[in-house]
Amino acid sequence: MPARQPITLVDAFTDRAFGGNPAAVCLLSAARGAAWMQLVAREMNLAETAFLVRRPDGYDLRWFTPTVEVDLCGHATLASAHVLWEDGLVAAEATIPFHTRSGVLTATHHEGLVWLDFPATPAVECEVPPEIGRALGVPIRFAGRSPFDYLVEVDSAETLRGLQPDLAALGRLAVRGVIVTAPSSSAEADFVSRFFAPASGVPEDPVTGSAHCALAPFWSARLGRTELLGYQASERGGLVRVRLRDDRVHLGGNAVTVLRGELLW
Repeated sequence: MPARQPITLVDAFTDRAFGGNPAAVCLLSAARGAAWMQLVAREMNLAETAFLVRRPDGYDLRWFTPTVEVDLCGHATLASAHVLWEDGLVAAEATIPFHTRSGVLTATHHEGLVWLDFPATPAVECEVPPEIGRALGVPIRFAGRSPFDYLVEVDSAETLRGLQPDLAALGRLAVRGVIVTAPSSSAEADFVSRFFAPASGVPEDPVTGSAHCALAPFWSARLGRTELLGYQASERGGLVRVRLRDDRVHLGGNAVTVLRGELLW
């Protein structure tokens, strides 16, 4: 039997258990194959499972949904940093470099929040794909394409919250997912969003840090500010603080550990 590997379940972008977006964080003693990591992610059946391997200059980090490996994930990176600090594997004041398929991403801890330094992925305006219009069933104000997703704006937070999209239709699009956003209708945030990624094995993601790498430049241009607060209006819900810095987006949020265990295989 292989050596036991610790695995931790963390709710990210929330300050309360059972909110935000859950991620499993697996600290590996040595690198394992992608096929094995995919099986573990399928077993966890969460939006993302993160796998970490220590290296001299930080950690290798990979992310898997139940069906695919992804190139960028915010909430599982935040969860990974939270575990490393909470377990005392990294000093609280230290910056954590993560080596990923999207380059080196860093995490810092400041004033009670985890801050991630991610690449901005602005959406370039495009024609509204007819499949999206039919799948959402509501008027679309703006449509754009980021390196990973479609980004569409609808008229109001109320419209966004009431969406019941055709997930099978969205799953046929050749993208990771579809970000839907609208201006906030309350003081809780500057903008609201939802994220649907059925093609990646995630019908609706509770809180998507990487989607805010496209949302930050989109709303910064419209609101004329570089520091904003986004609320992802899923059933679990979560807040993502964003700071736009040239071609980078800083994502800030809380995290809560809810479960610890061991992988036996």
